Amino acid sequence: MHMADLPAFENKMSDAEGLMWRMEKDPHLSSTFANVTILDKRPDMDRFLRVMDRATMVVPRLRQRVQSAPANLTAPTWVDDSNFDIHYHVRHLALPKPGTLRQLLDLASLITADPFDRTRPLWQFVVVEGLRGGKCALIEKLHHTITDGEGGVQLSLEFLDFAADAPERPPVDPDTIAAAQERAAPSGSDTLRDLLAGSLRMPLGLLRQVRDLIADPTQLPGAGNAAADTVRGIISQLSDVEQAHSPLWTQRSLKRRIEVLRAPYAETRAAATKLGGKLNTAFLTAAAEAASRYHTAMGEPTDTLRASMAISTRSESSGANAFSLVRMVVPTGPMSVADRFRQINEASQAARDGTPPASLETLAAVAASLPTSLVTRLARTQAHTVDFATSNVRGAPVPLYLAGAKVLENYPVGPLGGVAFNLTLLSYLGSLDMGLNIDTAAVADPELLHRCLIGAFKDLLAV
Repeated sequence: MHMADLPAFENKMSDAEGLMWRMEKDPHLSSTFANVTILDKRPDMDRFLRVMDRATMVVPRLRQRVQSAPANLTAPTWVDDSNFDIHYHVRHLALPKPGTLRQLLDLASLITADPFDRTRPLWQFVVVEGLRGGKCALIEKLHHTITDGEGGVQLSLEFLDFAADAPERPPVDPDTIAAAQERAAPSGSDTLRDLLAGSLRMPLGLLRQVRDLIADPTQLPGAGNAAADTVRGIISQLSDVEQAHSPLWTQRSLKRRIEVLRAPYAETRAAATKLGGKLNTAFLTAAAEAASRYHTAMGEPTDTLRASMAISTRSESSGANAFSLVRMVVPTGPMSVADRFRQINEASQAARDGTPPASLETLAAVAASLPTSLVTRLARTQAHTVDFATSNVRGAPVPLYLAGAKVLENYPVGPLGGVAFNLTLLSYLGSLDMGLNIDTAAVADPELLHRCLIGAFKDLLAV
């Protein structure tokens, strides 16, 4: 993998990344995500440490900590951590006997929920031995300001191989690293312009117009197209304060439980095609079907729930994070899987074709001038409009290896951000590997929800 294939890691956070960083003043809005990778055996730890140390040189972000701007006048920057220690970020432990998957997932839940030390680089990898059958695992934990799920997949190719006996990567050329760091480093004029404009992502003149229109929306009819369209998107986003629909999932907490499940890629895609849609719709349909079954089993059936889906906007020029969130109402009343699929397909299309919500960057550029306490309050209000979240990440269709150990299963764990559960899918080697991150104050019986998901995918495949 060449450095050009990696996301563009700049030394300054984008506005959206800065917003995610600020929102974590409220721990319910943490943007940490993780991956639980099952390996066929223990990897060569000495080799893995060498590989990861090299990866931190290829990707300087992994050796950098966050430095906030004075009074939040601009987005934070990334600076080199003079105390960087690879052994702090790559850890090694073992499960007690009997070494069950449940023990591993409980450990992963604790590690993922544990806040990062904000004075250090925002990532941690934990190799876990002691799984039944001689297996091993890797728990990968990253902060969303480093990259998003798709960027994380690209990043993983710096430490994963395509063969068990793959030769170690050559030492990194210091000149190549220095050139990359120099390209990313902001100049003094960049910093000054940033402080004056409040954001490089939105021109100063447009930013002023947007703020004036938000203060007095009656000016909208006579405003310029760019400013008016931006404000309409922001109003569309923030005016959606309809409460989440679940009569059961009303509480929120910091208590977490992780469950995992798998579905065959080819068969699920074929079922989606037969029903007249794509894999994304099949994934969301199964989640809605499971939520419907859960509510019915708990004696509180509901006709609709509100869901969100992360949509990748990544291109060749994208930075570390490139995604948007689409919210929609999904049917959860009694109906066939085919009817639910059709209705969700229509709802998804309507959500995409309707008034486009303001991008995360646009919202963040406007939010930069607001107090952090107000930003977190607005974000929590928006989180309360969604019952559950979903995300679909494309992974590798070929076998992968970690320091000589084969990757058997690869489960992503998405952030909750104030919703009842997050179901994230990562395709790997003909399988759809799914991580279910649950707030147990909302979902009182997480094992029931897990069984409902397994049953929903089974019935979806039966079509």
